[in-house]
Amino acid sequence: MISTTLAELAKALGGRLAGDADPNARITGEVVVDSREAGPGALFAALRGTRVDGHDHARDAITAGAVAVLADHETGAPSVLVEDVVASLGRLARRTSDRLTDTTVIAVTGSSGEAGVEDLLARVLGTLGPTIASTGDVDDAIGLPLTALRADENTRHLVVGTTARGIGDIAHLCDVTPPTIGVVLAVGGARGGEFGGRDDIAAERELVEALPADGVAVLNADDARVRALASRTKARVVTFGESGYADVRAENVTLDDRARASFTLRTPEGSAPVILRLYGEHHVANALACAAVAREVGMTVEDLAAALGAADTLSRRHMEVTCREDGVTVVNDAYDADPESMRAALKALVAMAGGGKRTFAVLGGMREPGEASLTEHDAIGRLAVRLNIHRLVAVGGREAAWIDMGAKNEGSWGEESVLVPDVEAAVEILRGELAPGDVVLVKASRGVALERVADALLADTQVPDGAKNAEVHG
Repeated sequence: MISTTLAELAKALGGRLAGDADPNARITGEVVVDSREAGPGALFAALRGTRVDGHDHARDAITAGAVAVLADHETGAPSVLVEDVVASLGRLARRTSDRLTDTTVIAVTGSSGEAGVEDLLARVLGTLGPTIASTGDVDDAIGLPLTALRADENTRHLVVGTTARGIGDIAHLCDVTPPTIGVVLAVGGARGGEFGGRDDIAAERELVEALPADGVAVLNADDARVRALASRTKARVVTFGESGYADVRAENVTLDDRARASFTLRTPEGSAPVILRLYGEHHVANALACAAVAREVGMTVEDLAAALGAADTLSRRHMEVTCREDGVTVVNDAYDADPESMRAALKALVAMAGGGKRTFAVLGGMREPGEASLTEHDAIGRLAVRLNIHRLVAVGGREAAWIDMGAKNEGSWGEESVLVPDVEAAVEILRGELAPGDVVLVKASRGVALERVADALLADTQVPDGAKNAEVHG
């Protein structure tokens, strides 16, 4: 964060000091919303949650080194009092953004692939200079300001994800941190519940409309709905994809026996071969989106290809592949799930098995498919059958039951698919059936917390650090 005094902070936010706060005391550390993360020079923003009120931990944050608390009432700790803490975080982030005169702000949105693109941008743009990017934070009215507030005068690139739960959300986030470059990925079914269906691209439209005339809209050429957004922006348009008319495209895509893609990266400036370390063919589109941005900030195609080939993931539980010492491979992709990413993960599972290994898919409900929820979950179960997955374990309630139902209705499946109520039951089945060489995918919406299945399997037996042939990449 750009250093500021408490007096300056209170004035900027229209607040007042309380709790014997020193007006000249200076915020030099990060803005945090968890008192356990507070350190020397920090500002602790006391948020009201459904179960925990941050105001109750104000003194803990001060004891840990925080200079002050951003609060909506007095707590006895040195504080800047404001009417609304969340809104004040947004205003503080905008104040910071306005001071980043030498920083390129890149906003990313889309129903699928957002976190993967943010990770790649962090890795690739980081080779050019100091880069701040979302790494697992929720990209909403709280998470986006927290990401932006990590930037300072030395930051060259600021990458923020923009998540929408309703009309106007992304427009608001773009006002908090105005982007220079806006990236729109595929539009799928993940927002059906909020926007009325996959053909409604209101959220993505808000991003491109927020771009300045000297900005750049980076659009997915492989999605007709995204391509159509070119008419909604005054910014210059650059397209990416596998389509022949995309400005930045992939040609001759192949997968190795671990589902890692290789392709020729072709740009208006030239072409170069790329070999990704990331698992799954869906990362080709992510890499192209990243490449389209990187060339706009001055990266050569040769440097781009090298940086993409060296990149792995920053966020946990994004196609994390770990080989246990008994030969079982665990693919932890439990960070989140939507129909597009679920299909991509299942196809990656099959590719990683190479036709000679047994595949296990441990799946839970997907986030926010709206009115199409039953259809989308049913389709995932049916896809598991068509891909000849050896064993499907559906975990949870109604959505998991729909996945199980789809699998059993697709063909002759019976015991190949099983519905279990919780993580413990899933782990018990897997422990009884897994054998050397098997590959296990764990994937669901974040709220299902299926990473606990992967954690339990890896706690049983895991390749020691540095062991031969161990692979732990994103």
